[in-house]
Amino acid sequence: MTVERRPAGVHFLKRNGSNWLPFWDRMFDPDDLLRDMDAKQIDRRILSLSTPSVYEFSPEVRIALCRAENDRIIARIAADPDRLSAVITLPLPDVEAALAELERVRTAPGVVGLSLGSNLDGVPLSDIRLEPLWARLNELRFPVVEHPMVPTFAGAMDEFALGVRVGFLYDTSLAMARLIYAGVFERYPDFPFVVAHTGAAFVDLLERLDNGYRNYADCRAHITQLPSSFAKRFWYDTCSFYPPFIEMVGGIVGWDRILFGTDYPFVDLGAEHVAGLNIDDATRAAVLGGNAQKLWAF
Repeated sequence: MTVERRPAGVHFLKRNGSNWLPFWDRMFDPDDLLRDMDAKQIDRRILSLSTPSVYEFSPEVRIALCRAENDRIIARIAADPDRLSAVITLPLPDVEAALAELERVRTAPGVVGLSLGSNLDGVPLSDIRLEPLWARLNELRFPVVEHPMVPTFAGAMDEFALGVRVGFLYDTSLAMARLIYAGVFERYPDFPFVVAHTGAAFVDLLERLDNGYRNYADCRAHITQLPSSFAKRFWYDTCSFYPPFIEMVGGIVGWDRILFGTDYPFVDLGAEHVAGLNIDDATRAAVLGGNAQKLWAF
């Protein structure tokens, strides 16, 4: 892995010589997020470790990075507890180490959930080895926030930052289809699950997923209900930033499942996209904060 710095302030992590992930100088300024919140009149943010997380490193490095990052983010939110919360990171796909880290940090002040990649260095979230993790999260009713990772076939998306622009959304949608068909949410129905980027293409695909259940035996092997029936259990952020799409998803899953998000620091927007939604004031207030307060119990 190498770094390519560019004068415009948008730099790239490169993997095997190809552009992999962009990053910005502001990501290394711990006070920029508060200045950004003040400028956009945002009361509270939930912090997380961004892509690529820790999954692709060796087991020993993953564990060390997770401990260091979780300790760092917990210390950061402790400095501004009235404005900042956090979701933790686990050294997956090592489930034993992940469960140990979960127990170490889950009750730290300001920790409200877990950030989980859409794939774990190529290991799908539906992998049977993750069952003990799902069982423990379900027992704790511990919220999970899915965030896309670079897809395993990202080599075909080297130009135009397509790995992020398109690949991220594909990987989220693939992860959701696998989790549903594998029966994870049927076996473990009690932990909240947040789908990134307003569900990516997942909600668009509900009828196709339902037809899979109707027409293919393997799509019924682990679930007893239509895939679309699970959609209303999940939560969705507004980080598609496209009001017509957000309105479609809100109409399908219910506006009580929509959470305001900014995708900071990757997108320089406040609540403009929520202000443009064709919804009443009470629903808008719920999207901007009321729903999050119910989910995260601020």
